Amino acid sequence: MSDTGTHHYHAVCDWTGSTGAGYEQYTRDHSLQARPAPVTIAASSDPAFRGDPARLNPEQLLVMAAASCQMLSFLAIAARKRVDVVAYHDEAEGVMPDADKPVRITRIVLKPRIVIAGAMVREKVDAMIELAHQHCFIANSLKSGITIEARIEFRA
Repeated sequence: MSDTGTHHYHAVCDWTGSTGAGYEQYTRDHSLQARPAPVTIAASSDPAFRGDPARLNPEQLLVMAAASCQMLSFLAIAARKRVDVVAYHDEAEGVMPDADKPVRITRIVLKPRIVIAGAMVREKVDAMIELAHQHCFIANSLKSGITIEARIEFRA
């Protein structure tokens, strides 16, 4: 935690090109960084908006952030309760209808497959999933509805 009790997150977004030839012509390709991580993300807009499908787009990054935050919150709760989660795989989906104005991601569906070592009451796992959702920083920052359709497996 910082000295002030407030966390700060910085991101760098870089683009160069020319919009002089109009909407149809300029490149949507750009790079994203968040220091001190050395990774640079090659990003673009959604292909529906003339972006490069080989690059991540902001909408995908938002869905990824929601999925990642839910997973990390769930794993933290499981670890504190000494519940042995051995695998977590989420195939999340974001929905952005063109008809809604302003256009925005209206719904995110998280579909985690969670594998737990040992036996446990399913309702306790469901309660942990809900608690993780309540504690997820990203979910708490979004207007979009987030639903979680979890599949739980228990391994002996």
